[in-house]
Amino acid sequence: MTEAPGPGAARGPGDLLRRARAGSPGATFGLLALLAALVVTFSILLPGRFLTAGTAQSMMFQLPELGLLALAMAIPLVSGGLNLAIIATTNQCALLMAWIMKSSIGPGTGAAEALALVVLAMLAGLALCALIGFIAGLLIANTGVHPILVTLGLMSLVDGISIDLTRGTVVSGFPDAFQVLGNATLVGIPVPFLILAAVAVAVALGLTRTTFGISVYMIGSNLEATRYSGIDVKRVLVGVYTLSGALCFIAACLMMARFNSASAGYAQSYLLITILAAVLGGIDPFGGFGRISGLMIALVVLQVIASGFNLLGLSQHLTLAIWGLTLIAVMAIKFLLAPFLARGGGPRNSQ
Repeated sequence: MTEAPGPGAARGPGDLLRRARAGSPGATFGLLALLAALVVTFSILLPGRFLTAGTAQSMMFQLPELGLLALAMAIPLVSGGLNLAIIATTNQCALLMAWIMKSSIGPGTGAAEALALVVLAMLAGLALCALIGFIAGLLIANTGVHPILVTLGLMSLVDGISIDLTRGTVVSGFPDAFQVLGNATLVGIPVPFLILAAVAVAVALGLTRTTFGISVYMIGSNLEATRYSGIDVKRVLVGVYTLSGALCFIAACLMMARFNSASAGYAQSYLLITILAAVLGGIDPFGGFGRISGLMIALVVLQVIASGFNLLGLSQHLTLAIWGLTLIAVMAIKFLLAPFLARGGGPRNSQ
């Protein structure tokens, strides 16, 4: 006898797509309310210093690297997995591009030749990131080993190679044309922020408007049911981690351009923060549920906290503590409200 599907069971693609788009209105409104409360609080504490064009522009310059890495983490999370190798992949990509630029572009290099070499370096970086993601997806899809173990191993391998080749040193000094990518503005809006916004829209549309994206949600919701529905689960998982790696390439480009340097040790603290931002934004850590819009709001919330604390002169470590406290508070509120949401037939927020 076939049982009726429970609230957490995978339904048809159309149902999953509606669920992905609908998300949890309460969670979204809660994040927006939290954001508004933070803005009001810091405006009162920092009159004339927080609500300024300079502060807004500064936040838009700081947000893109973390935002792109959070997107690279979010896609595997939606599929029910995890990619712990995103920081290692980003840094090794940056080091490869830095080595190509530093070894081939000299004082006598013409502008056209330098531009061609920069493009070559970027293509090599993209290929490296895609390869690392492809290997991760291939191992996860074909061995049955949990994504945490596979990507943890890859993280250690890639980090070890990067540190051994560079001895932990910082590589710096890139062409001005490349640095513009991370420091230019367009009508007052930083170019890196515009790149983040464009990538976020593309990822959101890809997850909710394409067959691949629907398959990712289905795999995260119920892997076995998706496999029996005729979807090539292995191919989709390989695509998930390859795409995650490709997003690391964009993050590497922006980090290099903004800091004018590359190192195996950059952005190490971002790894857990990307997971924090994703979960805070409503992405189910068990997979199958979540919206990119929620992730982006969560990133803005975290950036507002960081910028406000920085203007107040408070410790960066306290900022990390408040970020963690924010996540715990939001999860506790969602847990307390879960019975009311279930009674009202609201969407599932956890498994």
